[in-house]
Amino acid sequence: MPETASTAVVTGATGLVGRHLVAELLADRDARAVGRVVTLGRRRLDSLGARAPALDASRLDERVVDLLALEEEAMPARVDEAYCCLGTTIKRAGSQAAFRDVDHHMPLAFARAALARGARRFAIVSSLGADARSRVFYSRVKGEVERDLQGLGFERLVILQPSLLLGARDEHRRGEKLAERVASVTSWMLVGALRRYRPIEARTVARAMIIALRDAAPGTTILPSDELARLGA
Repeated sequence: MPETASTAVVTGATGLVGRHLVAELLADRDARAVGRVVTLGRRRLDSLGARAPALDASRLDERVVDLLALEEEAMPARVDEAYCCLGTTIKRAGSQAAFRDVDHHMPLAFARAALARGARRFAIVSSLGADARSRVFYSRVKGEVERDLQGLGFERLVILQPSLLLGARDEHRRGEKLAERVASVTSWMLVGALRRYRPIEARTVARAMIIALRDAAPGTTILPSDELARLGA
């Protein structure tokens, strides 16, 4: 393990982007590789069954916690990198209030706990179209969490705004499956400024997340989907 090896903490690790992210972090062999990956969530990766990625468990520490009532003590003693891949749908959450819990309150609780343990670098998967002033509830909540994270004082904050995510999910989403089929036929038409609306593979987003958090300039960096595709290719 290199002397510069760090500790990365991930929440949302059982989600579409999250499980690719954990696999990429554990496979990282460059000079800045993490020595330890800690996941925080309500279930473990092995709960995914056949969809659970093959991982080097010797460097993985999975902790089952209540993310709404997350306490600093649930975190490792030192955090170098923090990655938030939390996200749901209003249909799955059951209500707008429950959706806000997952997509706003939990990321903020996680960010504050990571900051208290020394994290200076934080990355979050948001969504294309996030806007705290939006009339669309989903986009407004995404924009609000982006805004509130910027007020916490991270040395480096990376906000990823992917378009439609492609990959094998652990639940069936009929609308997104239909959108994937349509996009597979029409995405070639999205060129120029419209390129950011092309669907993107979750694994590509995960790779871009790691690269961006390590290489971005101090301050806040917002990456739309077309930039994620380029960076994670």
